[in-house]
Amino acid sequence: MSEDLRICSRRALMFVILLLCALALAKDKKEKEKPDAPIIMLWPDQSSPTLKLTFEKFAQLGSYNGQLSLESHVLVENMSGKRVPLASFTVYLLDKDKVRIGNGTLSFSDLDPGQMAKLAFQVRSLGVPATLSLVAHNDAEGVPTSLKTVPLKVISVPPGATLKVDGKDQGVTPATVRLTVGNHILGFSEDGYASGTTPVEIKPDEGPGGSITFELGGLSRDEIELRDGRVLHGDVLSVTMTAVSIRVDGVDQTFERNQVRKITLVERETVQQPAVVQPIPPSPKQ
Repeated sequence: MSEDLRICSRRALMFVILLLCALALAKDKKEKEKPDAPIIMLWPDQSSPTLKLTFEKFAQLGSYNGQLSLESHVLVENMSGKRVPLASFTVYLLDKDKVRIGNGTLSFSDLDPGQMAKLAFQVRSLGVPATLSLVAHNDAEGVPTSLKTVPLKVISVPPGATLKVDGKDQGVTPATVRLTVGNHILGFSEDGYASGTTPVEIKPDEGPGGSITFELGGLSRDEIELRDGRVLHGDVLSVTMTAVSIRVDGVDQTFERNQVRKITLVERETVQQPAVVQPIPPSPKQ
């Protein structure tokens, strides 16, 4: 190989090396100039999230004693079907090894279903976080009320009544039920007593330890429950081996015994009427 050919080969090799270095430097510069991807958090989990929080790139505002002052704009979206009047989270900043390097508080209020709000989140940290962790404040200062529940002890007089909350069975009284923030209807029923309901309101700042007592009223009329689900209130006139008769609003009705599931009779006081003495008419004079 001639000397000129060797020189050309070396020059071509150097050109290729310089070209590859230039391409690598350009790629590295492009990666550095590329904005950091936002950190998206779904709370409380990904399968059924109530809130979606999108943290934009953390910007450095300053530093002091080895700590950085960072700020991120956060987009909060209410993904539930309920209004969130108040919510507060502790946001933990984690490095790439999941080690905590800082934490701060993020709060917001009055977020309707599907509504979004943008907030400024400032925090002091030992570095720029690689990921985040959220912990909701489970107190009156800001638990997301679409998930907050408050225990309530429910008592009935007499005890042993069947209890329903918003139409769903909750066992028998006394019972402790956990109610979400908002309005609820408690329903009570027990054999021999009139069924009843009462409204209950759980407020966002409601604390545990509350109780409610409901007194069932006695039935004022006899009750017949039919097998087709109907319940009749009136005065039972007769019960035989084959039929049951009841007077409802002045109308007498008779049902075959096989149609009747249950009969509840009201205890009535029997008043003994004094005997009526008819005077004996005087005998006619002879």
